[in-house]
Amino acid sequence: MITISLNAGDVGRIRFALSPVWEAVTSVRALSNNTARSVHGPWLQKVRPIIEGPDLTLLRALIPPAGYIPDFMTPAPPRRSTSLESGLAAIAATPHHLVVNEIGQVQADNPHPLLPDLIAHPAKALELITSSLETYWRRAIEPDWRRMRSLLQEDLAFRLDELASGGLERLFRSLHPSVRFTGDRIVIERPFCCHGEPMTGQGVLLVPCVFNWPAALAVTAAPHVPTITYPPRGLGRLWEDRQETADSPLADLVGRTRAAIVSHLDLPMSTTHLAHQLGVSAPTLSVHLGILRNAGVVDSRRDGRTVLYYRTSLGSQLLTAATPLASTA
Repeated sequence: MITISLNAGDVGRIRFALSPVWEAVTSVRALSNNTARSVHGPWLQKVRPIIEGPDLTLLRALIPPAGYIPDFMTPAPPRRSTSLESGLAAIAATPHHLVVNEIGQVQADNPHPLLPDLIAHPAKALELITSSLETYWRRAIEPDWRRMRSLLQEDLAFRLDELASGGLERLFRSLHPSVRFTGDRIVIERPFCCHGEPMTGQGVLLVPCVFNWPAALAVTAAPHVPTITYPPRGLGRLWEDRQETADSPLADLVGRTRAAIVSHLDLPMSTTHLAHQLGVSAPTLSVHLGILRNAGVVDSRRDGRTVLYYRTSLGSQLLTAATPLASTA
């Protein structure tokens, strides 16, 4: 069991963020712990033939299938949404004594022949780790990052709504089955404890993470910000194939372009992202979105400076109804 004690200042500083680096790190573990029949099966089948090499070998040594992962490899994002580059810069700035101590803990728990040299040369270790993470990211994560990021943003919007409507008690009630909030502490039911004690006064960071399924993980050791990462809502539909709508009754009703828009919005998307997916201009897309929104088929919400469009329940009903009709035509 993991316990994060909270003072009044910590409770007021509970915040959310998403992190590309967290996704890269946890996806390495997912490679070891998931199969073709798991929730990430489609992703595994796609990336496994293209990611083997020395970069992945190094990352596997640092990120074993179970147990401790060096906390410095999952830095706390300073803002709700950050870039891969800023995460890698945070890792590169890790004090060398932390690199030695935390990789040493991995070596003690899960020995690997590559780790002693990293421990002996922490500056070199940071260069190798950031380089390997970037190379691995480009091959394994970046092609699907927009889709993942849309799911993560959707989760953040839901959690913030929960917090606004029901406070912290309601927020934590639906966060993850293993996570409980008791007013002065957060308890995570895990079969082991994290290394080190959390520092009070830094608040708590909550990070939805696609590849963390099905567990909730925690970073607690000082001087790191206490962090809990959990699987986002709707993860089961992340890798689903979109329904073909070009020759469906829905396309006959609203037109092929608008039917394709409805199909693509299984996850919230910006106009730029959706225009890229469909191969149409942003102004043309905006016209179609306006018509669909007026009809109640899609809706939108703001995420920072970005407007995200999503399919409504009516849109989902229309899309679902079109499939059996098309099969009997």
